[in-house]
Order: sequence, then structure tokens, then C-alpha cells
Amino acid sequence: MGQKVNPIGLRIGINKEWSSHWYVEPREYAKTLHEDLAIRRRLLELEETKGADISEIEIIRHPQRITLVIHSARPGVLIGTKGANIDKIGAQIQKVTQKKLQIKIKEIKKVDTNAQLVAQNIARQLENRQSFRRAMKSAIQNALKGGAQGCKVRLSGRLGGSDMSRTEELKDGRIPLHTLRADIDYGFAEANTTFGKIGVKVWIYQGMVYSQDKNEDAGQLARKARRESLGEPRGERRESGQDRQGRRERVERAELGEQSDRNERRTAPRPEASRAEGEARS
Repeated sequence: MGQKVNPIGLRIGINKEWSSHWYVEPREYAKTLHEDLAIRRRLLELEETKGADISEIEIIRHPQRITLVIHSARPGVLIGTKGANIDKIGAQIQKVTQKKLQIKIKEIKKVDTNAQLVAQNIARQLENRQSFRRAMKSAIQNALKGGAQGCKVRLSGRLGGSDMSRTEELKDGRIPLHTLRADIDYGFAEANTTFGKIGVKVWIYQGMVYSQDKNEDAGQLARKARRESLGEPRGERRESGQDRQGRRERVERAELGEQSDRNERRTAPRPEASRAEGEARS
């Protein structure tokens, strides 16, 4: 299963979060969801955002306004000279929604370990007619140099202008897709070449996440909430399987010791009987 599904969607609620943060009534859900999709589509189609290297767009809905958090590797392109570009972007996005709009920009510091930006960079190189194998190798090397523990790149399409489409994959390091606590970033982009579209998929493994507030499995409660529901003391450590086994062994040894003491008392001669036997012998 881990090989087929989107790694981010599989880990939502474990070590990944939703891109949209809001709650509406069930009858308004479809309308709100399609409005989010329209906002993201419109934002990525604007000329002011073409070279901004946007990896994620968070949408936070309040009762009277909408907050957009744009994750970008080049925030200066989005802001523009004296904020000219950000005003144009806000005016265009305001046509999609009726609520008041607020835009925030968050800079991405580690570009080489962001899977979406790596996929966009590879797609850009393919559109510029560069060698696809060289683009894959350089992306993986830069990701590992940037601190990633594993990286995998998969290209699908008419690679190198061949008549038949095929799939090429290159991997280095570990990509534990079945481990839910593994922090795996995933990105997808398309390269529009003269031979057709080429799909680019990137997986980047950045290590394990051991957090007390996150779930280890999608079907379990968070550890903190689970302790409170079971009525366990907050600062007390939970008893492990080895601790339980050792406690059972100690109880069994104590019970065996008490049983042996009782047997010795039964077999031991009484003081009065031993005195009477001594007088009879004398």
C-alpha cells in the first residue's frame, strides 16, 4: 500500500498536516472545497508567481476573512518592488472569493530537501532540453548534501524524445514508505516538452518523527489523549511488556517462597511432642 498512495495523504494526522484549515456545515463543504481549488489554481496561473518557486499554499478560513500562507523559495519575487506584485496578486485572488483576503509569505530555507521544489527544478531542466539522467543525479546528490537520508526520482514519458514512452527511476539512500512515522516529502511536476508531457515524481526521506503529540497509526488516539482517557497520571511512565513480565516473575517467586515456608512448618515437629518423646526414651 505504501508504494501506491501519496505519502503525504497517508501520513495526515500522524506527522503531516492539512493544507486547508477550516470547518463548515456539510451543505457548504463542496462549495468551500472547490473555492479552495480555484484559489490555488488562479494563484499558480498568475504571471507574478511564475518564477517564485511556490511549493505549498495554505488556506486558513476565518468567519470574515481568508488567510493565504504561501511557501516560496523566492519571496522577493512575490512581494515585488515596494509590494507592487503582492497587491496585484491580492486583487486577482479577490475576484475568486467574496471574503476579505490576507496574504502571508513564508520563506523556504532548505530548497534542496523540498520535494515539490526539486520536482519543479527537474521539470524546468527537461523543458530546457537538458539530459534527464544528469538532472536526476544532480537533484539526488543535492538532496543528500542538504541533509536528507534518502531520495528517489521517477520520470515517465517520452524521455530523450524516444518514440515509446517509458519510466526511469533513480534512488539513493532509504525511502521507508511503509513506516508511518517516517517523514517523507513528496512532490510532483510536469515538464511540457516538444515531445509531450513528462511526469516528474520526487520522494525525499528526512528521518523519523518521534513526537508524543502525534499518532503512530491512523487508527489510534494521540498518546497524550489516550493516557488521559485511561486515567493514567500525567507524569508517570507507562509500564512496558518487560516490566510486566518482571513483576509477574517476582510475584511468582514470592508465592513459591510462602508455599515452601508453610510446608516446612507442617513437617517440623511440635515442641511438646519432642519433649514427651525424650522423656519416654529416658
